[in-house]
Amino acid sequence: MITIAVDCMGGDHGVSVTLPACRQFLDARPDAALVLVGLPEALRGFSHPRATLLAASEVVTMDDPLEVALRKKKDSSMRVAVQQVKEGAAQAAVSAGNTGALMAIARYVLKTLDGIERPALSGQIPNALGGATTVLDLGANVDCSALQLLQFAVMGSALVSVTSNKTQPSVGLLNIGSEIIKGNETIKAAGDLMRAAANAGDLHFFGNVEGNDIFKGTVDLVVCDGFVGNVMLKSGEGLASMIVGFLKADFSKNIFTKLAALVAYPVLSSLKRRIDPGRHNGAALLGLRGVVIKSHGSADTAAFANALLRAYDAVDNHLLERLQTRLAHAAPLLAGVHTDTDKAASSLS
Repeated sequence: MITIAVDCMGGDHGVSVTLPACRQFLDARPDAALVLVGLPEALRGFSHPRATLLAASEVVTMDDPLEVALRKKKDSSMRVAVQQVKEGAAQAAVSAGNTGALMAIARYVLKTLDGIERPALSGQIPNALGGATTVLDLGANVDCSALQLLQFAVMGSALVSVTSNKTQPSVGLLNIGSEIIKGNETIKAAGDLMRAAANAGDLHFFGNVEGNDIFKGTVDLVVCDGFVGNVMLKSGEGLASMIVGFLKADFSKNIFTKLAALVAYPVLSSLKRRIDPGRHNGAALLGLRGVVIKSHGSADTAAFANALLRAYDAVDNHLLERLQTRLAHAAPLLAGVHTDTDKAASSLS
């Protein structure tokens, strides 16, 4: 039985989305159980033989500063849910709440794995091959050193091996060109580190990739800092919203636009389904001593249920154990050269 702790109060919609999603998930996974964490009055009335209700007295809002979420709201539904993983009462935690707060709380409660300086937020972007490209970091770390990008690559490689059953998924480093000489000093140093990791058998490093390679599906995993990753993610979500707006538009006033819309509608409808953020909802916070999944804050019932499924799959496929194995193998590269990109590059040249 896989048990997942759920922050039922998080996100834009709270229990109006999380509770129906939890029921949907439980009906779909008879070998799973949930610990539903929230205000007692909000959870009142929910009942399921494989669901346990756990009271919390506080809620982390989407606007709460990190200091408030971490230091002052110690009995928040978010923190109590993560604490269940720490105590072994659950194998994973899921929240749609404040991303920064979840990262800070999870890092404080669970701590990071050996060899990891900062956890990273990973997610999947639909690609032209009909699958999805895994990308990290998607916003947890705005500024990253070359060594941290290498850590992201090792962690992301373990994640993709779980989700795709590829023992050595291909890894690309996001850059402004494919040539080795392109990019700033941090990216160049990260490339050196990843090539050294590839020579040591820790990565299947493809090389530098560009933004369009994410959507082409050129590699299984793309590594970047959180600033670039988050901008790219929101741009993709904007494209999905634009297509939805087109499909809802009224083209009846002009016969030519109406005919064009009729021709384009089936294609755009299919594209909308493929790039729907809800279909790939659920970003893993990698690098922690436990499984934590971040749902999109605006997720609907189906999307939040998908986030629960991602948590279930991560536990069922032993993500944490595989991650620890890869980190242990890469330990010689990950140890001793912290954050100083010039030193990291020169030590491997």
